[in-house]
Amino acid sequence: MTINHDRYDAAYLSGILQETKTIAVVGASPNLARPSYGVMKFLLSKGFRVIPVNPGQAGKEILGQTVYANLADIPEPIDMVDVFRASEYLHEVIDEAIALEPRPKAIWSQLSVRDDFAAKKAEAVGIKVVMDRCPAIEMPRMGL
Repeated sequence: MTINHDRYDAAYLSGILQETKTIAVVGASPNLARPSYGVMKFLLSKGFRVIPVNPGQAGKEILGQTVYANLADIPEPIDMVDVFRASEYLHEVIDEAIALEPRPKAIWSQLSVRDDFAAKKAEAVGIKVVMDRCPAIEMPRMGL
């Protein structure tokens, strides 16, 4: 299924968020001033299981959650990957997500992060993709 990534239907976004329990945050930072820290804190407050991914912080904790070096190191299935990396790295994250077993149901890239070719690759194997959006903005807007 190919999605128009210029505009998302509210039902598409809310469907992803409502079926998600476990979120891997790629590019998670322990720095309180970084957007990834604030979003991670928001997602935890909404009851999600949030797993930070950052090779430079692997083995440490962010907001009480153990940090992993990459998606493959996470010892449990994840429903969604939330990407806080620059657009030029999105294809690498998507390739890593596609290689997981089981695969995540969705990949969500943060504001200004977009790679349409990488998105098509994920969608071709059944992973839903949202780009250039923030769940911490979309959830309150949709009343979730």
